[in-house]
Amino acid sequence: MANLVILGAQWGDEGKGKIVDLFSETFDMVVRYQGGHNAGHTVRIGERTFILKLIPSGILRPGKQAVIGNGLVIDPEALLTEIGMLESMGVDIAGQLSISNRAHIICPFHRVMEKLSEGRPGKVSIGTTSRGIGPSYEDKIGRRGIRVADLLDREYFVAAFDVLAEEKDRIARAFDIAETIDLEAARSRYLAIAERIRPLVRDTSRQIHDAMRSGSRVLFEGAQGTMLDIDHGTYPFVTSSNASAGGVATGAGVPPTCIEGVVGVSKAYITRVGAGPFPTEDKTERGDRIRELGREFGTVTGRPRRCGWFDVPLLRYTAMVNGFDSLAITKLDVLDGMDEVLVCTAYRLDGREVDDMPATCRELDRLEPVYTTLPGWRSDTTGARQYEDLPANARRYLEFLEQQTGIEVGSVSTGPERTQTIVRPGSRLDTLLAAPAARGQSR
Repeated sequence: MANLVILGAQWGDEGKGKIVDLFSETFDMVVRYQGGHNAGHTVRIGERTFILKLIPSGILRPGKQAVIGNGLVIDPEALLTEIGMLESMGVDIAGQLSISNRAHIICPFHRVMEKLSEGRPGKVSIGTTSRGIGPSYEDKIGRRGIRVADLLDREYFVAAFDVLAEEKDRIARAFDIAETIDLEAARSRYLAIAERIRPLVRDTSRQIHDAMRSGSRVLFEGAQGTMLDIDHGTYPFVTSSNASAGGVATGAGVPPTCIEGVVGVSKAYITRVGAGPFPTEDKTERGDRIRELGREFGTVTGRPRRCGWFDVPLLRYTAMVNGFDSLAITKLDVLDGMDEVLVCTAYRLDGREVDDMPATCRELDRLEPVYTTLPGWRSDTTGARQYEDLPANARRYLEFLEQQTGIEVGSVSTGPERTQTIVRPGSRLDTLLAAPAARGQSR
């Protein structure tokens, strides 16, 4: 058994969709364990581009089982739209997709609650996508949420939906929110969607356990990034779920002991969407250049991403929280042609060097990055097939990151296509990805 977790090592948008799609080739099942439809994964296969928001990227490989775990909050209408898009492109949804009966659903009034929260006078704006994800998680923790299993129970759903809608309407009216929702029409749409997805709904925890017992290999896919984790991220500028490796056990219903490896996905630089601390953000023309070359605009929202330099202290922190075995570095090609590349190797806070990640945004905003300047490479890395094909200074850059973080760079992406990724032979990652027969022979 070699069950693997792939998740973001930074603030999300690291290119996890492509990495999951590529690595899923040697796995039988891919499981998404947290988040909502605010986390877009873009996968390019030849001339076709797939944008996935809820469904695991592994579904793009025929025959692979794709599971939406209980840790997600699901907007039924967004899910149906995504299903329709994939079916129109020839994906076998009926044969490949499973949806947890214990996942919670997002209702139209959750979006109103999020807009209310973000726009309230005196409230610090988090910069959410206003898709109702946070309020749905609030209702889940408040023990008043509606789950997929409830959606399939017509009588119960109608009653629960109406009670929750009335509660949210009272809150909205108290804050003079005039946005009107046709709740009867929404309820009818949800009931129709329930029948559409009913054949796909099951106890996915049982399904995953059965698959593992039969010898199947499972890949767990995270959304967002570790620095957006509700517990370990830059609170309160975080998402509403556990995007770190710890979220796998609760969000998929599996024991931590079933996980054999954890891979962190990190860009060769760093980006962040929305508000919140960002110690290595570059607000000069260099940051703008990275944004343009890397096409750093949100997959779901189109918002421009804030761009900056690789942050070693941040990576050390996320490696500690997750236990990374290997790093998958993406978008190395974006740095092609630069005369020099910066790497933050330490932080200073109020004049002293700090070893730990500060807990408050007040301290994080005062951090001063200490940079090491490395020579750039003025040659094209796009589509390099072997590590040795990379320019010497690009290899020195990656090896410097390894030395500074203490984590191997197991793979390097030099373009958006599946084929534009190098897996380093003999790395820990190479061993984890190997099919069981090959792994046995290598021993």
